[in-house]
This record gives sequence, C-alpha cells and structure tokens, in this order.
Amino acid sequence: MTEHHDEAAAGEAASREESVPRTVQRELRDFIRSHEQRRRQLPRAILIGLVAGLVAVAFRGSLNLVEPLRTRLFQALVHDHGPFGFVLVILIGAAGGAVALWLVTTFAPETAGSGIPKVKSVLHSLVPMRWLRVITIKFMSGVVGIGSGLVLGREGPTIQMGAAVGEMVSRLFSSNSRERRTLVAAGAGAGLSAAFNAPLAGLVFVLEEAQRDFAPAVFAMALLASAVGDVTTRIILGQLPVFHVEMADVPPLTALPASLLIGVVAGLLGVLFNRGLVGSLDFFASMTPRHPWMRGAVAGACVGAVGCVLPEMLGGGNRLVESMLDGRLDLLLVPGVFLVRFGLTMVSYGCGTAGGIFAPLLVLGAAIGLGIGGAASNLVPALGLHAPVFAAVGMAAYFSAIVRAPLTGIVLLVEMTGNYSLVLPLLAASLTAYGVADFVGDRPIYEALLERDLLRTQASPALEKAIVLDFTILPGADFDGRTIGEIGLPEGCLVILVRRGTTEEVPTSSFRLAARDQITAVISPGAAHAIGELRERTA
Repeated sequence: MTEHHDEAAAGEAASREESVPRTVQRELRDFIRSHEQRRRQLPRAILIGLVAGLVAVAFRGSLNLVEPLRTRLFQALVHDHGPFGFVLVILIGAAGGAVALWLVTTFAPETAGSGIPKVKSVLHSLVPMRWLRVITIKFMSGVVGIGSGLVLGREGPTIQMGAAVGEMVSRLFSSNSRERRTLVAAGAGAGLSAAFNAPLAGLVFVLEEAQRDFAPAVFAMALLASAVGDVTTRIILGQLPVFHVEMADVPPLTALPASLLIGVVAGLLGVLFNRGLVGSLDFFASMTPRHPWMRGAVAGACVGAVGCVLPEMLGGGNRLVESMLDGRLDLLLVPGVFLVRFGLTMVSYGCGTAGGIFAPLLVLGAAIGLGIGGAASNLVPALGLHAPVFAAVGMAAYFSAIVRAPLTGIVLLVEMTGNYSLVLPLLAASLTAYGVADFVGDRPIYEALLERDLLRTQASPALEKAIVLDFTILPGADFDGRTIGEIGLPEGCLVILVRRGTTEEVPTSSFRLAARDQITAVISPGAAHAIGELRERTA
C-alpha cells in the first residue's frame, strides 16, 4: 500500500514538473543562480569601494598638497630671480614631464593617458590587467606629471586605479571571467564616485559608458562599490560637493534658449576637442627620439613656459572652475582662458603620460557656458539670468559632446554642485550637444582612443571573445551608396546593425548603405586588421 502511494506521489510530482514549461524552469534556475552570484559578490563590492576610495583619497590628497606648492614656487622663482627664474620654471616643467612619461613607458605603458580606454579593453577581454603595476605607476606618474604643471585631470587615473582594485579583488577570490569583468567595472565606478563625490554618476558611468550592461549583478555591484567609495572619501575629506553654485532660486525657463545655444557651441567645440586630441597623440607619436621620455620633456617645457606668466592656468584647474562658478572670473578673460587651456590640454595629453581629460574638459565647458551665459545676461538683463549657473551647464554639455554620455554628465554635475534645480538646463544643453556632435559624425573620444590603441598594437589573436565597434559612414566614403553584398567585408567581421536617423535595421546582403549611416560590426578574435580597413572605408 505504501509502495503504491509513493509511486502515485512521484507520478503526480513528475506530471507537475512536466506541466511547467521548460523555458520557465530554465529562467527560474538562471534567476536563482544570478541571485546566489549577487549575494556572493556583494562583500567583494564593499571591499572594492573601500580600497578604491582610499586610493582616491591618497591620490587627491597628494595632488592637493603638490599643486599649491608648485604655483607658489613658480611665482616666487619668476618674481625673485627674473630671467633665470623663467629658465628654472621651464626646466622644472620639462623634468616633471620627462619623469612622468619615463615611468609610464618603462614600467607600465598601459597607464598612458586617462586609462579609461584601457579599462574598456579589459572589459572587452582584449588585454589583461596588471593591477599592482597599474595602481603604482598611475599614482606616481600622475602625481609627478600633474604636480609639475601638466594640464591633466586626476579623475581618469582614479577610474583606472579603481578598475585595477576590482581586478585585484577578482584574483583574490578566484572569480570567473564574467565575475571578473563585473568587479573591474564596479571598481571603475567606485573610482569615479570617489574622485567626484558622486556615487550615482559612478553607477551611471558603468552602465552608460564602461560596461554598457544593465544586468542586475552589474547594477548591484556598481551601485554598492560606488556608494562605499563615496562614503570612504566623505569620511576622510568631508561631505561638501566638489564644486558649489550659489543660487537664490530655480533657474527660470528663460534660461533654456541660452542653454540650447550652449549645447550647439559645446557640440561643435567638442568635435574640435576630440579630433585635436587624437591629432596631438599622432603628432607626438611621430616624434621618434631615441628616448621616448623626451616627448614628456618637450610637453613639460611648453607648459612650464606658460606657467612663467600664468601659473594658475596649469594642473587640473579646480580653482579655475570655482572662480567661474562663483562669478569671480572676469567675462572678458573667458575666451583667453579657453584658448590657453585648450592648447595646454592638447600638449599635455598628447605626450602620452598618465593623466585624464575629465578635469580639463570641465574647465573648458565652464568657460563655454560662462561666456555664452554672461553675454546673454548682459544683452538681455530683463531675463534675470545668473551667468555663473551657465558655467555648470557648459560643463555638462561639453562632457556630453566629447564623451557622448549625456546621462553621466547630467548626474555628475547635479551631484558635484549639489543643485538638482539645474536639471532642466543641463538636459537641454547636454542633449543638444550630443545631437550636434553625433550629426557631425564625430566618434566619442574613448571609442576613438580605444580604436587607435587597437590599430597601433594590433590586438592579440588570442582574444577571449569578439568585439563590437561602431563606424559612421561619411559622404564619399567607399561604403557610401553600396550594398552590404558589394562592399566585400574583411574576413573576420560582420555588420549586424545599421542605424539611419531614428531607425535601426539588421541588414541583408541587398541593404544599401548611405552617408551618415552608423554601422555596428562584430570583429572576431584574430581579425584586428579589419578595424583599420573598416575605418578607412567608412571615412
């Protein structure tokens, strides 16, 4: 009797299991697995946020100590020693640039520049990350280079060092490849959060720019690591936002036309920035001295020469931004500030030492916003516009035009300034700048730098997986007016999507391409040569 009852119960359970669709069973198993993975990863995210926050605090503290000393030293040398002081300032700049670049080229070439394209390479499984070397050399080169006056930012290096912390934790806990990428992305978000006291911007940066993966595990890890990184920084350095904008009330709707104009100008000047930055890298790369560190010496000497006259124009530029946000900078000086800082940024980044573009582009964006906002308030005083507010609007717009991550820019500026009431002008300017830069056909800066790195290094044929890249077809390009079947795609690549205006289509062999189309191509492992060919034939 018992046997019969057991058999009946087993049959009933089997029938119930068969009544559940296999897809539902599979989704349930995946959900349980992902839930267990997130639970296992959460302590790792806390550790990443804590360590990334401490690294960011040490890096920011070092620069906060060195930069004022540099400014006072340069002023004293020029004032007390005349022409000899000028020579000393130039030599100090040259020595700082040379040492900073020597550290990079000798010990960790992957720490050159902001490091964000390198982080994206790691997330694409294109290259491994030597986490200890990245943290050590990025820290040392950044302090020496920025401390000696190079016009670079600390935020990009902090993001790469945060990503390296994520790599460290992934190895400490023997993570698989997917978990490793999630931890690296979470570390990058924690680095941005700690650099700007902006945890939501750290999360949005991971989702919008770095990882572009909205999976629950990525979301949870990035959010927790960013929050812990921010709390760590605030405990040590204080809770004030990085910048502060005084406003009596909410910006009026009459500010929107000026915000739209800022967006147009920022979009066009953002294209100029991106192309100038890549051009400066190519220019310095064409200088082939016997010792590569000499490029750093040349850049440092140029920056030092400017520092003889305008020492406050060097370095990250936080004080410049603050002077624009609180209205202390004379509007007549704004065009000069933009031109000088633009040129110094090209020289400083082009030489190839460690340092980011976040801070430099925010200074330039603030100058754009303040110039246009100041002109509008002077021409139409009845509108009651507060000109310094537009400095913050210009920062978000210029960020959106260059990085092509408008949501990150908007959230970043809201958190940095502590002013949610700026959201509407920020939205108007950022989306306009994004649209203008995209219409011109310019590539986002980190995508352009990543492709440049791949072309120069000819990525290893033993990649873990294929990569996905976007290309915009310019008028008169080889692909313009030809069908997918006619273009003869390089071996190892496939066009999987074509964006035309607001529409997207998966192309067939008879689909005819046109100028301004944006194509998404999959490049298989070992086919890095196809990147250059696609770039040439779409340009």
